[in-house]
Amino acid sequence: MITQSTRAPDAPGDAALRAMFAARKQVFIDLLKWDLPVLDGRFEIDYFDNPDARYLILLDPHDLRHRASARLLPTTAPHLLGDLYPHLCPDGAPSGHSIWEISRFCLDPAQTAAERREARNQLVSALADHALQNGITEYVGIADAGWYAKISGFGWSCRALGPALADGACPILALSIRIDEDTLAGLQRTGTWAPLGLKLEGGELTP
Repeated sequence: MITQSTRAPDAPGDAALRAMFAARKQVFIDLLKWDLPVLDGRFEIDYFDNPDARYLILLDPHDLRHRASARLLPTTAPHLLGDLYPHLCPDGAPSGHSIWEISRFCLDPAQTAAERREARNQLVSALADHALQNGITEYVGIADAGWYAKISGFGWSCRALGPALADGACPILALSIRIDEDTLAGLQRTGTWAPLGLKLEGGELTP
């Protein structure tokens, strides 16, 4: 099950958001050693987890355990690429009402390698489906070179917005993912397409 949430400030009272922020701490702080703020010693929550943020959260249908999640930010408001990493885009960071940023793409580390791959494909499929249903024509984001190679191989139209630049332990770059009528077919060709039900706030289900 994929849950879409737009209520970051309500995290202490929302089980799905709590699980996501806890998993983000495990992945980005405990495992990757990123220097990020921690709330109550358990949750990774930063400045960009604000009312503008949307979240896609993949939950186990039986116990609602977090499996994967991603944060979406409008590029017309503060976001990582535009505010902290514009130097990665020689031609300027893309922005517009139909352009959203993907960040904090998180796969729960408690899963097996096969489970993480399955969750990854389901989350990628949900991102594409969400974009098509909500008028999003482009996703932007930041990735290290290894992750960019994987992202660009999912089957959607992905390109770098500039050269990879040194940043800590590994070079990073800005990327763009175009979403259009060919996106789902591309994900299907590579075996990435793995759709799930999207549970919207209020309980409405879309296939």
